[in-house]
Amino acid sequence: MILRRVARPLLAAIFISGGIGALKDTQGHAKAAEPFFTESFDKLEGVLPESVPRDPATLVRIDAAVKVGAGLALATGRAPRLASLLLLGSLVPTTLATHRFWEIQEPAERQQQQIQFIKNAGLAGGLLLAAADTAGKPSLGWRAKRAASKTEKHAEKLAKKAEKAITK
Repeated sequence: MILRRVARPLLAAIFISGGIGALKDTQGHAKAAEPFFTESFDKLEGVLPESVPRDPATLVRIDAAVKVGAGLALATGRAPRLASLLLLGSLVPTTLATHRFWEIQEPAERQQQQIQFIKNAGLAGGLLLAAADTAGKPSLGWRAKRAASKTEKHAEKLAKKAEKAITK
């Protein structure tokens, strides 16, 4: 459908752009996100394996790669549901790390960060819609229920045949 071919690249563009920007200025993004990372890792101490990187610059690079890769996948229609979920998984911590308007005292900056936070919430809504979009095909849940129902009916038929064979 033409709508998907237009909407997906439009939704993906901000993530691709943001990912490229983060790769170009990794240290700046890492510095902005460091308080969030520190707070998060302190709360998750003992829960996360030691193999999870804790360096803010490394985490920013990983996040940027997800944004660019999943953004390109969404834009081109390659695994769009998975790409949308990956972008959503990237968007939530990015938003919480960089748009903490509730911590800002200066009114103009607080308002600006609140606008960015709400914009990202809107993007999250778009990603949820994209993740749920089956492009007119039945969902996996529907297909699984239907397959289970068919299997159950088939098993009942086989059981009746077996019962008739035994009683003969």
